[in-house]
Formats: sequence, C-alpha cells, structure tokens
Amino acid sequence: MKRILITGGGSGIGRAIAQYFADQGDDVTIAGRRMDALAETDGGRGMTCKQVDVTDEASVKALFDKPYDVVIANAGAGTAMRVADMPLEVWQSTLAVNLTGVFLTFREALNGMTAGGRLIAIASTASLKGGANIASYAAAKHGVLGLVRSLAVELAREGITCNAVCPGFVDTDMGQAAVTGVMERMNIPREKAEKMVVGGNPMRRMIRTDEVVAAVQFLTSPEASMVNGHALSVSGGEI
Repeated sequence: MKRILITGGGSGIGRAIAQYFADQGDDVTIAGRRMDALAETDGGRGMTCKQVDVTDEASVKALFDKPYDVVIANAGAGTAMRVADMPLEVWQSTLAVNLTGVFLTFREALNGMTAGGRLIAIASTASLKGGANIASYAAAKHGVLGLVRSLAVELAREGITCNAVCPGFVDTDMGQAAVTGVMERMNIPREKAEKMVVGGNPMRRMIRTDEVVAAVQFLTSPEASMVNGHALSVSGGEI
C-alpha cells in the first residue's frame, strides 16, 4: 500500500487519479481549496481530505504531517489572454499556482521521502510548446518541466524519481472551459469550438481522464524505476 498525496484533488484529473489509487487500496490524501469538492472526490472511499492554498508556503507545509511515497502536484489554473492585454497580477498569479505551487509541494515532500519515492507533476503539452493566448500558462508549465528535470538529476542518487505527465486538452471542467472561452471569443457554436480546441491533437478528440491516470499509474510502478526527468505526453501525438 502506497501513501499518496495529490494536490488539486477536488476535480478533473486530480479527482480521477485519487479515485483510482483509493480503489486500489492505497492510502490517499487529497488537497485542494474547497473541502466540499474534496468530499465529493472521496465519495466514502476513506481518503484524507485537506484544505490547501498551494501558493502559500505555510499552507503547503501543513500538508506534510507524514511522509509520502508518491506526491502528485496536480493543482493548476489558467486564463486565456493576449500578452498585450495581460495585467501583471494575472501573470504573477498564473505562475504562483502552476509553478511556485509545484516547487513548494515538491520541496516539502522531500523532507520525508525515501528511496523509491516518486514525484510527479501534472504539466501540459504547454510545457513543450507555446500557443496564442496562453503565454502565462505556457511559461509556468515550461518552468515546471525545468524544475522536474533538475530535481530528477538532484535526486537520482537517492533513488527518488521526478517526472511530468503532459496531457493535451482533457475532458474535464477545465477543458470544457477552454471550449466555452473559444465559443465566446469567436461567437461560434460549441461543436465548432471543440473541434478548434482539439485541432492540435491528431486523434481529434479530448483526452479521457483515465488515459492520464494510466500514465500516472505507470510512473508509480516498479517498472518505471529508471524513468526519470521524463515528460510523458498524453496527447494523441500532438507536437
């Protein structure tokens, strides 16, 4: 039985990951901003639910009252906006959630993690390329990948691995919000907007959460012990 911590566990990818591992019998702790959403994720499975603000150092420290075997930094958020229109506070808040939050989570995880431990960041294909109207998000996710690759080298001799999973658009509330944003900006129907959103995916569809979960499960498995500093793209071949 693994002890697993997942940030951003109240919805979407984080919820799917948490429910999978809890159903496998692992000791799962989920953290997020809203306790009601965390309770919905748990659904009677017996997870430990903790409220956290991943941008706040003290809040993140409070999560680590015990060591974990697997820490999955999943909390994230993004706003579609042109750089020319972007207030500084939007830039800073995007980096705070998506990059500083991962740094704080991984730094605290290392205080009790031992050989065989796994650090996993849920990044994005935006870690691998840029895109219009996502500059702050892409910059933060590129930073996450730099952090992951650096930690992989730092921790290799300790037997701890650090990897990133990089999904394209996933069929979650966040993915659907991207579709809604395109609808509103371009005044087009949802079906057309969704086709545009997934246009970079050669399979032309949104990714299912279970497909992301499968990548995470592999990275936590004994067979992945030599996978380190890797960006595992779950994107249908998007480049």
